[in-house]
Amino acid sequence: MNVILTGKTEIHLIKDEPSQLLVNIDMLEALNGLRDAATAEGFHLMIESAFRGFDHQLRIWNAKARGERPLFNDQGIAQDYSKLSPKEILYAILRWSALPGASRHHWGTDIDVYDQSRMPEGYKAQLLPQESLPGGIFYEFHQWLNGSLKDYDFFRPYSADLGGIAPESWHISYAPISNVYQKNLTFELIEQTILETDIELKSIILQELPEIYRRFINI
Repeated sequence: MNVILTGKTEIHLIKDEPSQLLVNIDMLEALNGLRDAATAEGFHLMIESAFRGFDHQLRIWNAKARGERPLFNDQGIAQDYSKLSPKEILYAILRWSALPGASRHHWGTDIDVYDQSRMPEGYKAQLLPQESLPGGIFYEFHQWLNGSLKDYDFFRPYSADLGGIAPESWHISYAPISNVYQKNLTFELIEQTILETDIELKSIILQELPEIYRRFINI
């Protein structure tokens, strides 16, 4: 199971045909049910992001740690990388991006969704808070999701700000599987994964790992 938990295998995945992305094979039926229900209400549920393997997550992390990708604040506004200390960079990354080996996207049970039917030509979903707030392009879609996710055993793991990952209304998770994986993602597994990885900010990650695990992983 460890290779599934840390995103180092694809044995648990199947292609979701509408999005052409990989999802957990045991989630596909529930996902199709949620998608069909959305269509019946006039929405077009599309997946922006599904499974992300360890190497993909590591590339995202390292690019952000080197200032090659933006670091957003709580409002989704890019910060000035040059004014941040290494520790501030670490927690700025963690606010919006998971530590490689600890991403729920590794499991194939977690997806980022949006309503394609509301998008004007040329628009790309940003997956930022302003899209799902009142007046935002996907506000009505997310209001519908509020009352519909539980019918298909989905939930939002980042629905509230607990001081770790920022609220992400677009991130939904298939509870029957992800809850099992979450319980098995131990501190020791994450620590060993980081020790074996060529990752930016490695020393400070290991130094801060107890706090990282408490705030961003074991939630």
